Amino acid sequence: MDNAQVCYTFDAALEMAIEMETEGFRNYLVAIRQITHKGAKELLRENALDELDHKQQLEKALLEGHMDGGADLDQPIPTMHLDYVLKKEPLGPQSGVREALIYAIHLERGAVDFYSRVSSGCAGAPMGKLFAKFHQEESRHLQALEDLYEQHFFAEN
Repeated sequence: MDNAQVCYTFDAALEMAIEMETEGFRNYLVAIRQITHKGAKELLRENALDELDHKQQLEKALLEGHMDGGADLDQPIPTMHLDYVLKKEPLGPQSGVREALIYAIHLERGAVDFYSRVSSGCAGAPMGKLFAKFHQEESRHLQALEDLYEQHFFAEN
């Protein structure tokens, strides 16, 4: 089923988003356990904590039956789309910050795409703003990771 054309019930949409955040957290946890580089572990740990925070917000919305969107949802968050030029590689014990950043960029791109699809499909519905809020937050995370990658790994011209 194409998420761009469908808006689920509030509960079903939240359950789907909770599952996506849980999977994101698990992916970060697996990656953290595979690498030994302290800086790379910390970068992935921070992103895993963001996933937990999102999951908790979604679970709270499910419990309360509603969730407010953010005030700045009409402001697009520009990203460099580094996921298109940086190949996602499996992480291992020797992976460093560069590899961890690329891994995180790809995970965050998946979250951005997910929330983009469901917020478009639910535009005008009560949960549309909720998903637009998470789309913005995931876009900010992606932008921060891309900025960090650019700062440390792009050669100066």
